[in-house]
Amino acid sequence: MLEADIRDCFGTIDHEALMAQVARRVVDRPMLKLIRAWLRMGVLEGGVTLSPTEQRAEQVRELAARVLERLGMRLPPEKTGIVCHTRGGQGFDFLGFHHRKMESWKWRGRYYLQRWPSARAMRVLRDKVRAATARSRTERPVSAVVADLNPVLRGWAAYFRDGNSGRKFYVVDGYVHERLAIFASAKHRLTGRNWTTRFTYGWITRLGVYRLTGNVHRATAHASR
Repeated sequence: MLEADIRDCFGTIDHEALMAQVARRVVDRPMLKLIRAWLRMGVLEGGVTLSPTEQRAEQVRELAARVLERLGMRLPPEKTGIVCHTRGGQGFDFLGFHHRKMESWKWRGRYYLQRWPSARAMRVLRDKVRAATARSRTERPVSAVVADLNPVLRGWAAYFRDGNSGRKFYVVDGYVHERLAIFASAKHRLTGRNWTTRFTYGWITRLGVYRLTGNVHRATAHASR
């Protein structure tokens, strides 16, 4: 499998050259106008190509490099690579998900493709939660912080719920609880987190914090993650 990222795709791409290639296949004028609008906005800078062998993946990489070069672009070596997806050997990140084959716990020896939030997606969400619950903002009511966080958590869960995100959702719920407990403790000038004594699960529930756990639409029945 070839995983590729196009360096500065929409900053270097020759739109006219690309549209000339597209126009060879597409004759619908409204569609061509829509594609031009997409190019102006910038909607795709990478991709994944599945190949049956490593040799075929290498050929795809060479072909992609030649085609992109004609359009004034190139594949950065540090973000382009060939990944062996067989028997869960390696995984890859795409569109916010980490994709990897996992062995079935019911049928040993069978592997199923699974996906869950990538490390980067988790890091970005944690950064948002940390910023909302910073000690420097303890003048705000906890309810106001929750009101800010809930749309973020709900939107994140809606995007990542289709797949095998159960464990990651559980981690996020724990992190949100911990950060809110730290925030509330600082607000009341208490030491520590106090999330097992004062700012407990019941406290989180009464605040109406959106919980991700239980919102997964599992894609594979016998290869949990």
